[in-house]
Amino acid sequence: MKRIQYSRYGGPELMRVEHFQLPAPGNGEVAVQVKFAAINPIDWKLRHGQMKIVTGNAFPRPMGMDFSGTVISVGPGVTQYKAGDSVFGLARFKESGALGEAVVTKENFLATKSENISFEAAACLGTPGVTAWNGLIDKAKLRMGQHVFINGCAGAVGEAAVQIARLFGAVVSGSCSARDMKRATSMGVQHVYDYRTTDLSAITTRFDVVYDTAATMTVSCGLAMLRRGGVFLDLNPSPGKLVRSLFERRLKPIIGSPRAEILEKLASAARENRFGIPVGETVSLNGAIQLITELERGRKLGGKGVVAME
Repeated sequence: MKRIQYSRYGGPELMRVEHFQLPAPGNGEVAVQVKFAAINPIDWKLRHGQMKIVTGNAFPRPMGMDFSGTVISVGPGVTQYKAGDSVFGLARFKESGALGEAVVTKENFLATKSENISFEAAACLGTPGVTAWNGLIDKAKLRMGQHVFINGCAGAVGEAAVQIARLFGAVVSGSCSARDMKRATSMGVQHVYDYRTTDLSAITTRFDVVYDTAATMTVSCGLAMLRRGGVFLDLNPSPGKLVRSLFERRLKPIIGSPRAEILEKLASAARENRFGIPVGETVSLNGAIQLITELERGRKLGGKGVVAME
């Protein structure tokens, strides 16, 4: 089988489509034949070695977190899935590997794909949906009627956050580029600000939750936008911010933590046409390296970059 991998940490020039041997799934693991994989910024962050304290120094290392496909086989202890089941979800963080023809992941990192959702659309749900849920529901404990501000509300995680906030009955405001403001409004963002022309610190409205899904806000700005008892969700945690959050309880750094419960709720919302992330461009596995490189260098698609394995 083939997948995208690299032989040392570094830039996009290190990516190669190479053959590999798929291991048998271990205890609680599932082997999946990938139909589509979605590209995320975490893919190149891991390749650059930003999390090598977790990913280690064993090479070659595969790339990719989000995928959809059909189950090939299951390991001991797996009870939810069997060969032939249609699923979507995330690869294991340390091992990655979704940008390939097959991947082994944890049973807990999967959900069943409903028939009315395409494999292409399902591949886009995992990381954005889980990250948005981790922040709004797990950390902020979002409640109906609360006011949420989402910085980067037209990005993948931002769109997911808008939809999840609205599912829970929150009032949503946010910022994005001028070209995306109409789309943000159509998603239900009540007050939309152009991030290029708006000083967020000058916004006088105060919010119960501020989620910096664009990872561009300072902590001081985020905290200043909060109501009493509010929470600032920071998607760009650093060691300094993690330490600060121990003393500043309003600051909640977000580290993506998938689990079956979240993925099943995302699957249910997608089945009811209440949750989804748009596809911006789809390429073959052989064309994926070029698209990843372009996205890493700042190209905007207006949706997810997706890789078709067939």
